[in-house]
This record gives sequence, structure tokens and C-alpha cells, in this order.
Amino acid sequence: MPRVERGEQFNAGVVLYCRAKSYVAARTHLDEAKLHALDPGADAAGVRAALSAVEGVCAGGAAAGQAAGDDAGRRFRWLIAPRSTVVQPGPVHTGLTSDPEAEVERLVELLVLGPA
Repeated sequence: MPRVERGEQFNAGVVLYCRAKSYVAARTHLDEAKLHALDPGADAAGVRAALSAVEGVCAGGAAAGQAAGDDAGRRFRWLIAPRSTVVQPGPVHTGLTSDPEAEVERLVELLVLGPA
């Protein structure tokens, strides 16, 4: 959301949580051309760092910072909490999958990368 006050936004990643498999993962991709079309002065490196931090929280370990000791569900809930920053979570959608790893890849292709 490059211009928070104007409500301009685009998808830059997907976070997927599967409680049954204690799985949480994020895949991100920053389309810098789209970012700069909405805000020519946007800090692409800062946005990329924020997206990387989301991936780090999902991965757990030292990259998750204070959330490192939390289970997958708590890390997911922390990530989807509303905030007024450039990188904001969108609405949560529910669904079922037996292969969360494949599903997160499918969703990032569909919702972030779009048609080739």
C-alpha cells in the first residue's frame, strides 16, 4: 500500500497457514514498476525489506525475531493483524489443502504474479 492515505494497493505476497500441518509460509514478489506507478518516490528497498521480514516470521528461527518461539498459528495471527504501514495484510480467506507447499506456490502465481 504505497500511499496508505489514498488506499492504493496491490498484492505483493501470499501468507498461507495450515493448522493441521502446523505450517505457515509466505511467498513475496515486489513489482517495482507497479509500486513506482502508484508512488514514484516509494522506497522499494524498504518495501522489499518489510516483505522479507514477513517471510522470516513465517520461517521461524532467528529470522522471526520475537516471534521465533511462537507456534505457526501465533505467527500467522501476528502477521494478519491490521497495521497502518506500507506493507499491510489483506483479508483472510479460508480453504482446504492437502499440500500447503504447493498451494502457497499456486496462490502466489495466481494472486501476485498474475498472467504471464
